[in-house]
Amino acid sequence: MKDALEPLVIEELAKLEYDLVELRRGGSKSRPVIEVRIDRRDLQKVTIEDCTRASRAIEARLESDAGLGEQRYVLEVSSPGMERPLRRAAEWRRFTGRSAMAKIPSLGGRVEVAIVAVDGEDGAEIITVRDTKGVEHRVPLAEVAEARLVVHWK
Repeated sequence: MKDALEPLVIEELAKLEYDLVELRRGGSKSRPVIEVRIDRRDLQKVTIEDCTRASRAIEARLESDAGLGEQRYVLEVSSPGMERPLRRAAEWRRFTGRSAMAKIPSLGGRVEVAIVAVDGEDGAEIITVRDTKGVEHRVPLAEVAEARLVVHWK
């Protein structure tokens, strides 16, 4: 069902100038939960009002086009949070200079890196990252299995 929902959610969010960061399904059979993480295209922080607007639009679309009007479900719309996932090249570019925890097999698995640069486009992006020893590595973005921003509290 996630595969069927994702294009509908993306379309509704695009109308409101939001991007889908993450779509997850959870909960139980009797109380399914659809979790949607959104981001603003103008790069401002996601507000409660943004979440409310997105939730109303998504809910209306799910009930009309996805046939969920008769089913019980919980829709949760929120910001991606401070330790947000990084999936697309645009997200890596946006957070250049920040730290990320990334699963990169060629660098030994899960490593903390600083995002230095992103070069290339159209699925052939190369990220430049600096490991904790200060060594820079160029890695195809397609090789990154998963990644999240890291927040260091001082």
